[in-house]
Amino acid sequence: MKEYSADLQKLFLEIMLTDAQSFVRVQNIYNPDNFDRSLRECARFLSSHTDEYKALPTLDQVRAVTGVELKLVPDISENHLEWFMNEFEKFTKRQELERAILKAADMLEKGDFDPVERLIKDAVQISLTKDMGTDYWASPGDRINKYFNSGGQVSTGWPQMDRLLYGGFSRGELNIFAGGSGSGKSLVMMNIALNWLQSGLSGVYITLELSEELTSLRTDAMLTGMSTKEIRKDIENAELKVKMAGKRAGQYRVKGLPAQSNINDIRSYLKEVQIQTGIRVDFVMVDYLDLLMPVSTKVSPSDLFVKDKYVSEELRNLAKELGILMVTASQLNRSAVEEVEFDHSHISGGISKINTADNVFGIFTSRAMRERGKYQIQCMKSRSSTGVGQKIDLDYNMDNMRITDPGESAPQESGYRSTATSMLEKIKTSASVSKETGEISSPPRGTGVDSTKLKQMLGALKTQQN
Repeated sequence: MKEYSADLQKLFLEIMLTDAQSFVRVQNIYNPDNFDRSLRECARFLSSHTDEYKALPTLDQVRAVTGVELKLVPDISENHLEWFMNEFEKFTKRQELERAILKAADMLEKGDFDPVERLIKDAVQISLTKDMGTDYWASPGDRINKYFNSGGQVSTGWPQMDRLLYGGFSRGELNIFAGGSGSGKSLVMMNIALNWLQSGLSGVYITLELSEELTSLRTDAMLTGMSTKEIRKDIENAELKVKMAGKRAGQYRVKGLPAQSNINDIRSYLKEVQIQTGIRVDFVMVDYLDLLMPVSTKVSPSDLFVKDKYVSEELRNLAKELGILMVTASQLNRSAVEEVEFDHSHISGGISKINTADNVFGIFTSRAMRERGKYQIQCMKSRSSTGVGQKIDLDYNMDNMRITDPGESAPQESGYRSTATSMLEKIKTSASVSKETGEISSPPRGTGVDSTKLKQMLGALKTQQN
């Protein structure tokens, strides 16, 4: 391993004094504590002086204040500056990693395990800012295509929701489905997971509430079209259907973790799955967010606002780190029980998780709606579309728990029809009377009206008018 002697570190400081631009460029990784003890006070003085006076100190000022004799580097060229940038980045990364390892050892002795991974990871990821960002004017077409095509806009399997989101969910984003107790948060997530599996994607379902077996059984019902009772009576037929479907679908793992698990538990499991099975994980469903605890800080489980803020940020960071589709769920609070229109105030734990999430949906249903075969999804937040406030109706099969899109014939204006409107359309009659003959057309099926009696009544009315 390369040794960064005191003389080499002194040269770094001299180059910074010679070229002010180089000093500015390394500020995001500049840490005086990384320097040798003999130079640490000098490094601190350079930082404090420039912060206060917005200019580098002179050589005389450095010598007078710190006692360190520095000199300017003559005839410095671009090649020298490039060498400095590369070497100073390596020096800083090594020093920070060494300090992180020593600090981690102390944490491990105290039994404080969770922050260790983050501490080491931050040290390893230290680097200079070399990415200059997006040149807005350079190539608008390539820029737009990159947004829509680079790992994003994956169809949910529900055309109405895809239209609302301009194509579907994107990798690296956090999507939350919020619903009350028993509203079907898990069912919605399982159905989306099945849609993705049938499209060829592979993924993992993390359950912190239901057992692995029950979660899998529900997916069996959705996949085979059989109710759980039918599956129990005919296991062989269900097994055959599942195996046949599995040949055309992506790979799928269902993993149960205890409540109060954290993001590191999920991350380590995903790594283990990829190493042992070779699965390329495209999506992760976490059932559900409220049962997770943060890694980065210790928070009381009763402080929901702060806890959910850290958990949602860590979940979203994990999605971006792995480039995956991330879907989770959250509980609605008591104030949402009697409501039919959800807003941010109905989310349990406050607005912290909504601020972090990219898309938030409310699940509105009732026993009566489920018996009629309906689920309603309300868009409460969307960063990538204008769908906020819109609603979509989905069909629900109560026997096999499958949630599907009603199809292109469904209403397009908002994807939603009120119960009153639906009932009104059902009781409308299309019977009409001909002015010439006085005859009426046949009423729609199910009206229970005898056409002969109607003819007699209309005939009697016509006679009275004459």
